[in-house]
Amino acid sequence: MILPGTESSAMDKKTKKKIQTLNVRLQKLRQQFAGAKQQMDDPDEFKSLEEEIAKTEAELAKLKGE
Repeated sequence: MILPGTESSAMDKKTKKKIQTLNVRLQKLRQQFAGAKQQMDDPDEFKSLEEEIAKTEAELAKLKGE
C-alpha cells in the first residue's frame, strides 16, 4: 500500500518536472527550426531539428498519457 505523499507523489513531481523541461526544450527547438527554415543554409540541420521536435513531442505525449 502506498501512502499519500510518499512514492506516488514523488513520481508525480518528477514527471511534472520532466514535462516542464520538455516543453521548454520544445519551445527552443521550434525557435531554432523557424530560424533554420528562413535561412535554409544547411538542409541537414533543418531535417535534424524536425526529427528532434517529433521525438520530443512523442516523449511529451507518452508522459502525459496521450
